[in-house]
This record gives sequence, structure tokens and C-alpha cells, in this order.
Amino acid sequence: MSVFLRLGWFFKEQWRRYLIAISLLALVAVLTAIPPKIVGWVVDGIGSGRLDQASLTTYLLGLLALGITIYLLRYVWRVMLFGASYRLAYVLRNRLFTHFTRMSPDFYQRHRTGDLMAHATNDIQAVEMTAGEGVLTLVDSIMVGALVLTIMCSQYSWQLTLLSLLPLPVMAYFMNRFGKQIYKAFKGAQGAFSRLNNKTQEALSGVRVLKSYAVESLEDQGFAALTREAGERNMAVARIDAKFDPVIYLCIGCSYFLAVAGGSALVLQDELTLGQLTSFTMYLGQLIWPMFAIAWLFNIIERGSAAYSRIEHLLGEHGEIREPEAPAPLVTPLPLRVQGLGYGQQGRTLLAEIDFTLAKGAMLGIVGRTGAGKSSLLKLLMRLTNPGAGGIWMGEQAIETLALGDLRRQFAYVPQEPFLFSTTIAANIALGSPQASQQEIERVARIACVHDDIVRFPKGYETEVGEKGVTLSGGQKQRIAIARALLLGAPILVLDDALSAVDAHTEQQILLALKGHRRTLILVSHRMTAVEQADEILVLAQGRIAERGNHQTLMAHQGWYADMVRYQRLEQDVEESL
Repeated sequence: MSVFLRLGWFFKEQWRRYLIAISLLALVAVLTAIPPKIVGWVVDGIGSGRLDQASLTTYLLGLLALGITIYLLRYVWRVMLFGASYRLAYVLRNRLFTHFTRMSPDFYQRHRTGDLMAHATNDIQAVEMTAGEGVLTLVDSIMVGALVLTIMCSQYSWQLTLLSLLPLPVMAYFMNRFGKQIYKAFKGAQGAFSRLNNKTQEALSGVRVLKSYAVESLEDQGFAALTREAGERNMAVARIDAKFDPVIYLCIGCSYFLAVAGGSALVLQDELTLGQLTSFTMYLGQLIWPMFAIAWLFNIIERGSAAYSRIEHLLGEHGEIREPEAPAPLVTPLPLRVQGLGYGQQGRTLLAEIDFTLAKGAMLGIVGRTGAGKSSLLKLLMRLTNPGAGGIWMGEQAIETLALGDLRRQFAYVPQEPFLFSTTIAANIALGSPQASQQEIERVARIACVHDDIVRFPKGYETEVGEKGVTLSGGQKQRIAIARALLLGAPILVLDDALSAVDAHTEQQILLALKGHRRTLILVSHRMTAVEQADEILVLAQGRIAERGNHQTLMAHQGWYADMVRYQRLEQDVEESL
């Protein structure tokens, strides 16, 4: 029952709905207690010969009116009660999604996509059922059970009632035992479903790789193993679940046997009339629902408790990046100043003693070998991770004092492998600025040198790009992502090797256009031609600045940068000569 206490915040929020639903449930319980009484009067009237046609018609019309009233009341309480449970699912899904979007990258290193999807689907569905079916079974079984037992004891025979209910303790024992088993089994089944979700998501995302390596059969075997595990786990739940009904039916059968046997003796002793025994057995029949409800309640509660524990655990996790307790308003994002910046991970130094200043309208190039620390530096600038030493300032403000939303809105970030959504090209470009006009969308597309490519499509900007932009080339996806970043109008544009899939001529066109618009730009690239026009170039080696200066200065230095420029030019000359 602890799950109801843990959901207390929601019951307080939706107390009006639950109050109306419970009030109507109580009224329905009272009304359903009337028909057995009427039936008993009819039976006794027929047995004594005192029942006339008019009385019978009155009784029948009364039963019909009761049936219609109960139907209408049931409709209203179901709308109120289950409407509230659907609201809980809505709230939890939004909380989870908001939580996911606020988590730092280390969170996604601990959790896989399929597992997170399982939390947002199956687990929430189980909790939703607890707030709907669970509350119904708890309240209705208590109300109906208490009312019917009171009537049976006070108006008929408390001794016969006690005799009829002798099987209930046996049922309660087994319900408690099966409930504990199903909690453990259901938690295992949810875990297996998460693993199956992970495998499905990975297989669908990497289907091209699987086909290119012709390992579909191996993937099928792995998927089949997870499917078998999920099936076995769910079968374990089903086996425990299947034990509930037989125990209930056996207890109900014993109750009826004891009621009829004991009631017949009382009729023969003239302590009960035949009509009263009929009414008593009908009331005993109404106790079947509370008996079923108790068993079903244990089932629902244990499932909901297991699911809500998983959701609470997930919501209780926090990334290493925290919002400041009292965030300061951002005055000016530029100049961006980095001093003595250091960063390490798992005992390994990734960055050390990084210093630079980026003025408004300036272009900063960052180059270096793979693993030199370029991506780590960008993560630190946008506070996707925290530095181990030194600091970063926007204007005169340390970025740790700024709200994460305010800080990250100052950067328009384009990764090497951009993500496009399954919608139109125009909608992808306007993702961060949905109010943008067509003219604004086309303007940034021209700066990104992708406008001409777009208008060649039959539907132009209304072309659907497919899942992750599958219908576009790598260069087109990168340029659309650059256009999307430009439309944001953020003070600092960050291109993380985002021109790697375009040719050198297009690359220069884009960079010249950006420089002409005086965009403040941080450009990470493996292609030296991309940073030639930068005001300052940082050459990173093993997490430190090995060389710095503009293109002319670095060429005169005759270091790694100059060697790479000559090598790439030679490589380009060879390619052009072929």
C-alpha cells in the first residue's frame, strides 16, 4: 500500500476528481444493496401468496429505475476516476521527458535509450493503472464489503455470515504470498523488456551497418535470446497471476456451500424465510467482487509499486552539472574568456592550461590530432561538463553563476554528425525558431550554401527528409544544420568539424559568408583550409596548446600546423590530378 502514500502528491493535486468519484462509488454501493432486498420481498410474497400484480409491477419498475441510475452514476465516476489516472500518466511522462532533456551527457552514458523508453511506456502504464484501477478496487471493495457485511449481520444472521466468511483468511494468506512473488517477478519482467527495447533500438538504428557486414543472422540470434528471456520473465508473472483466480473461486465456492448449508438449516428451523435466504445468497454474491478486488488489488499494487520505484530512481538521478542556486542574469556574452582551463576524466588529463579570449565578431580556429582535447574544450565552454581547474567567463561573469538555459542559448552548436528530424527541410531549419518566416529560412540557407540544393528537390523546402535525414547526403545534412544554427541568432556559432562532408570550394564559400556577416565563430576542423581565415588558431596536442597564432604566424613557425597544411595541399593536388 506504500505506493499510494508515494503518490500522495498527485492525489492532493486531483482531490476534487477523486472526491467526486469516491462519493459516487459510495452512492452506487448503497443503491446496489437494494435489489437483493426487493428480490427477497418478492420471493416471500410469492411463497405466501400475498404478492399481487400491482406490487410486482412496482417492484420491477423500481429495479429498472435503480439499474438506469446505477448505470449513469457508474459512467460519471469512471470518467472522473480514470480521467485522473490518465492525468497522472501525462504528468509523469512530461516529468521524465523534462528530466531527460536536463540531464548532462554522463547520464546517457549510464542509461541506454531502450531502457529510458521502457520507463516512459510500460512503467508509467503500470503506475497509471494503480492510480485508476488500484484506487477503484481499494475503495469500492472496502465500501461494498463493509456495507454488505453490515446488512448480512444486522438484518439476517451474524452466525451465518461468520460461517460463510470462514474461507476468507485462507484467501488473504495466499493473496499476500502471491503479491510478494508478483512484485519480484514483475520487476524482472520490466528489466527484460528494457533490454529488449535497447536491442530493438540499436538494431533499427544500425540496420545499414548490419547489412553491410552481413551479420543479420547473428543479430537475429541475439534478438531471439532477449525475446526468449522477456517471454520467460512474463510467463513467470503469468504463472503467479494465474494462481489468483483459482484460490478466489475455491474460497467463493466454499462460502456458497457454507451459506446454503447453514441457511437451509435456519430455514428449516424457521429462523430465516426462503426470501431472506435468497437475499442473503445474493448479498454473498455481491461479496464476490470485493474478494476478486482484493486479489486484483494486490496484483495492481505490486506491479505499480515496482514500476514507480523504477521511475522514482530515474527521477532521483542528477547529472554532474547542476543549476546555480541563485543564477545571475547574463549581462553580455562577449568577450568569451578562458583562463588556466584544465579537465580530466578517469585519472587521465584531457586538457591543461588552456587560455584564450574570443572577441565579438572574431573567428577562433581549433585544430589538432584526434584525441587532442578539441571536443572536451567545446563541452566545457557550453558547460556540458565541469572543469577541473581554471575557469570560463562571459564578459565579466563566470559561467558557473549563469542559468544553464541562459548560458547555452549563447551558443549555436553544429556537430560533425548533425541530427535531422523526420519532417520537412523548412521545419528542420526553423527548429529553434518556429516563428521564422520563409524569407528568413531561405536567407540562412543561402549563407550555408544549401539553398540551391534544396530548390532542386521537387517539393523544395517542403521536402520530407526521412528518419535522421536519410534522404539527404552528408554534406546537405551538415549545411542544413548550419542554417538551423544561424537562424537561432546566438552570439557564438560553434562548428565542430561541421564542414567535413562538404567540398573545399563550398567550405570556403560558407566561411566567407560567415565572415562577411561578422559572426563570432569557433571552428573545430581536421581540414586546415577551414581555419586559414581565423583571427587566431589554437593547435592542441595532448590537451595543451602546442601552437597558437594566425595562419601566417603558424606557417612561419614551421611546426605541426605548417606540416599539415603542406600535406593536405599535396593530397588535394594529387586528387585533382587524377
